[in-house]
Amino acid sequence: MSDPDYLHPFVLPVDDRPIERHGPVELYPPDAAEPRPAVVIVHGGPSPEALRPRPREWPVYRGYPLVAAARGFVGAAIDHRLYDPAGYPLAAADVAAGIEVIRADPRVDGDRVALWFFSGGAMLMADWLRTPPPWLRCVAATYPLMAPFPGWPVDPRFLPAEAVAGAGALPIVLSRPGLEDPAIAATVDTFVAAATARAARLEIIDVPDGRHGFDHLDHTDQSRAAVERALTLVLAELS
Repeated sequence: MSDPDYLHPFVLPVDDRPIERHGPVELYPPDAAEPRPAVVIVHGGPSPEALRPRPREWPVYRGYPLVAAARGFVGAAIDHRLYDPAGYPLAAADVAAGIEVIRADPRVDGDRVALWFFSGGAMLMADWLRTPPPWLRCVAATYPLMAPFPGWPVDPRFLPAEAVAGAGALPIVLSRPGLEDPAIAATVDTFVAAATARAARLEIIDVPDGRHGFDHLDHTDQSRAAVERALTLVLAELS
């Protein structure tokens, strides 16, 4: 039996590095003597509570922080409890608490942090767009769901297209696959229109032949180039 899609390997090569677990937070420290900026991965969902391994343990969500750590930044991932569509407030609280743990670590430059959201976890981005704290240097979203599907009981608080009005000069890096589910793509289009209308600092990386999950499902030069471009943009905002 083949592995489920979410256990496919990350599209970029990664080296094994020490991974520290602090409750719901995983840290990937770089080889550095001084505090370094952090890239925080916020996984997608909803995913069932009983699902094992947990998303933060999937190759794709370990791939990004491993690459960040290899390039001299602190990689981090937060295991949040977005178990069902009603769970966004709980997941948002988990993310906020996890960020404080990460920023308090003495190896982290707490004034230089990037948050990177994926898939259904991207609606959690709204809180950080609405009122960006001064330490937040960049927000990224990869194959994001930017609005709930019909029938999902999600608070309007979690609508990035409305929250982006408060983003100001915060850089936003958006990676969107060309073969996205049309219902998800429509939510991204709405967000892009809102961000453009507000003159947000939005950088779009298109992956024309990419699927939802291209960074672990589509092992192509196009996917690798898109992930590399996103990493380069995000890390540049932390340097």
